[in-house]
Amino acid sequence: MRKAGFPPVVDANTRVLILGSLPGETSLAAQQYYGNPRNAFWRLMEGVLDAPLVPLAYEARLAALLAHSVGLWDVIAEAERPGSLDAAIRDPAANDLLNLIETLPALRVVAFNGGTAAKLGGKLIGERAATIALPSSSPAHAARLSSRRPTSGANSGPGSAPDPAGRARLQEIHLRTARAWGSIPSH
Repeated sequence: MRKAGFPPVVDANTRVLILGSLPGETSLAAQQYYGNPRNAFWRLMEGVLDAPLVPLAYEARLAALLAHSVGLWDVIAEAERPGSLDAAIRDPAANDLLNLIETLPALRVVAFNGGTAAKLGGKLIGERAATIALPSSSPAHAARLSSRRPTSGANSGPGSAPDPAGRARLQEIHLRTARAWGSIPSH
């Protein structure tokens, strides 16, 4: 089944653009970015922005992101995909990321939410903008991490997190780093 994403959530003050791959089934049904309650995105952004997001209505969440100069979109405009796993994406058609980036005068960094977004989006953007690859906030990624056995109580490799809480912390560190660079203003 061919699935299509949502329009970008940006304005002229967007300094950080967070790009996912393509919304999953739950998000598409809800017509909301990161609409699956098991997706850690909104909880992570609460920590990064130091602002309540989870209890807000969806439109208020989007407004809060924009108030903190954070925008959202996806790398993939549409694709064939049964279910919600990025591994099942076939025949993707990309969003016009370069055109969007050119319309964002304050943009400092593009953050990719997950490996698929980073792999595909990085090819499209190239050197046109600073980028950062973040661990996926998706519930599928959290399930894969929590099903792994810890090797010695430590991370299994550079940049990896041993469990969903560790993954969430790692993503928060990446986004706080973006804030420290001046990409996300503190309010």
